[in-house]
Amino acid sequence: MDIGILSDIHGNKVALETVLEDMPPVDGIVCAGDIVGYNPWHGECIETIHERQIPTVMGNHDRAVAGNSSFGFNSMAGAGVQHAQETLSDDETDWLATLPEQRREFDGRIKIVHSHPERRGHYTYPEEFSRDLLGEESVLVLGHTHVQHHEIYADGIVMNPGSVGQPRDSDPRAAYSILDLADLSVTEHRVEYDIERVQTEVDRAGLPERIGNRLVEGR
Repeated sequence: MDIGILSDIHGNKVALETVLEDMPPVDGIVCAGDIVGYNPWHGECIETIHERQIPTVMGNHDRAVAGNSSFGFNSMAGAGVQHAQETLSDDETDWLATLPEQRREFDGRIKIVHSHPERRGHYTYPEEFSRDLLGEESVLVLGHTHVQHHEIYADGIVMNPGSVGQPRDSDPRAAYSILDLADLSVTEHRVEYDIERVQTEVDRAGLPERIGNRLVEGR
């Protein structure tokens, strides 16, 4: 059984559409949160995730938008949160508010969180991956760092598919992964998308120029 794993879309419709077009046939897709923020297509990304019925958890940007707060964010991230709050419909904001902090899918074999299974908001970088992060599930899916990585242990996997909409591992290509639940293996994918189009829309939306520029740098 092949599962598409997404995370950290951050309002980047162009990257999301490209990833979904590039993705090979799968038996399901899950998302580790942060559908909104930074880039300008918050509503469109929510609509795609909702219409495809992709199981998703709440990321920190999703939480800030749903809670009408940008406390603790830097000015660039805060601008994206504010833009989402100003442009999303009430129904879209309410839907974000219903997202769980964590969830288990595929008969409990996959546990999905945004940042860390026990320390909400913690950036769990690859050097912190360990078997200890796993509970009874076979696979733990994390997001939040925007760094694509996975580790395979004797009885399970800890993985971050990387960021669809704002990679931060020095590779500007949109990231996602495919998990094979049958043999517990992971294939990491990267795909080029039209970054210039995103930069144009970031500027048109009045968002900080740095949001678009950093996409070229992959950080």
